[in-house]
Amino acid sequence: MRFANPWLLTLLVVLPAWLGWERRQAQGGGLLYSSVSAARAAVSPWARLGPKLLAGLRGVTLVLFVLALARPQLGRGDHRVKTEGIEIVLAVDVSGSMLAMDFELAGQRTDRLTVVKNVVREFIRARPDDRIGMVAFAGRAYVASPLTLDHDWLDRNLERVRVGLIEDGTAIGAGLGTAVNRLRDTKAKSKVVILLTDGVNNVTKVQPLEAAKAAQQYDVRVYTIGAGTQGVAPMPVIRGGQVLGYQQTMVEIDEALLKQIAAMTGGQYFRATDTASLRQIYEQIDKLEKREIEAVKYEEWRELFPWALGPGLGCLLVGALLENTRLRKLP
Repeated sequence: MRFANPWLLTLLVVLPAWLGWERRQAQGGGLLYSSVSAARAAVSPWARLGPKLLAGLRGVTLVLFVLALARPQLGRGDHRVKTEGIEIVLAVDVSGSMLAMDFELAGQRTDRLTVVKNVVREFIRARPDDRIGMVAFAGRAYVASPLTLDHDWLDRNLERVRVGLIEDGTAIGAGLGTAVNRLRDTKAKSKVVILLTDGVNNVTKVQPLEAAKAAQQYDVRVYTIGAGTQGVAPMPVIRGGQVLGYQQTMVEIDEALLKQIAAMTGGQYFRATDTASLRQIYEQIDKLEKREIEAVKYEEWRELFPWALGPGLGCLLVGALLENTRLRKLP
């Protein structure tokens, strides 16, 4: 239990002095008698005990009001729990071929990148305790989001990722190298890259296997995903920002390279041919990459001030009734 306004409890120190002063004020004045024995004999027990009872009720009322103002609170399960945490960089291909319409979402034909973003968003939401970053790559790679626990901000950056922001191409080596670079200086015991592509590396500035060796050096595990249907896929024909139609294009994925990268770094290779299989792959990776860490789980606090305020009002009411009935003072 705690108090939201503990400084108000200092008023409890002042209350005894204030009640003592009030008692002395009440006893002052009156008439002088040579003898009070006759008056004492005529006084009823109510008259003798009344002032003390009223003073006691007044004191209890003030104590309860001060406690209510200090707002006592009871925590609902403030305890230590075991949660799972890891550092992950998502490397996503944003080359032109990611616009191929061979996946479905809500029963509608949808391009690969839209489906990938939807599934990745679910993956991020399922791991609230992880630091997650994101790299996008086409003809070159760029950091879409550094490692962060602010997953709302990460989600907004994911939404901004689209085809055409950088020159076209499939720089798998640059994408992997940039992702590994995000993780190399972290102190995490478990570091992971999830690299998704739908093509063949055609940018030679950074060789994919060299990037895989760097991942080995920094103990980064790489899971690779080849996305796209088997055979051919409908690719939109765009002119002046308008989709004029679709043409069938061959799906080419360098599966041998992706398998080699995964094997070199202790990861796995997966093949996603539709939305369901892509979702299952991210769910499987989610299960594979679990480690327990101990963290403090804070639950909400329940307000207890009504338990002090209610009795305080009751004491105030009883005191007022007694003062105006049985213990009423005559002028």
